[in-house]
Amino acid sequence: MTQLHGHHVVTGPELRATFADDARAPRSRFGRRLFHGIVLVLLVGVIAAGAVGAWAIMNGMIKVPTAIASKAATSLCPTTTFDYIPNETVNLNVFNATSRGGLARTVADQFVARGYKVGAVDNSDTAYSGIGVVVSGVKGQAAALNVQRNLAGTDYFQDNREDESVDVILTPGYEGLVEPQLVDQTPGMLSCPREDLRIADTSKWPVIPTLPAGQ
Repeated sequence: MTQLHGHHVVTGPELRATFADDARAPRSRFGRRLFHGIVLVLLVGVIAAGAVGAWAIMNGMIKVPTAIASKAATSLCPTTTFDYIPNETVNLNVFNATSRGGLARTVADQFVARGYKVGAVDNSDTAYSGIGVVVSGVKGQAAALNVQRNLAGTDYFQDNREDESVDVILTPGYEGLVEPQLVDQTPGMLSCPREDLRIADTSKWPVIPTLPAGQ
């Protein structure tokens, strides 16, 4: 540093350094602008590509594989073949979903006469239209087959109960039990006529009855 009478004197090297810094400044600003421009172009490109890809997926032009393969529709009706078990081993609940008063008790007494163990007897409500509904859990399916053989034309449904009990819901199409001597006692499968559209009913499931308090 050079001082003259207390004042700083700019030397040649300092002057050249100052001009060199001024010359580099525009190039530095240009570089930053160029970098920002490239980033902006890339960002716009990514957004555009995403929009085009979404459009292609929505229109089925691109198929996106799923992690889990879709499952084919399965039948609601069990396909297991069951033996006809003795009437005395079946625990049965009988419900009346018709407008005929006392029907549940009448049919329950008929089942008792055939050796069934009848528990709940009550009225119920269901939109199902047909002869009747037989409902059980997995453990009660053999017993449900027995009941269907005695009450022909009924539609079977499975619920989540864990015991072997079976519910019978009598609906407007009910006309009577099969005569005891005519009951088919050979092995067979449960009957689900709704799946073959043999019964006109728009509801998928019947209204499963809720037992009254204390039963």
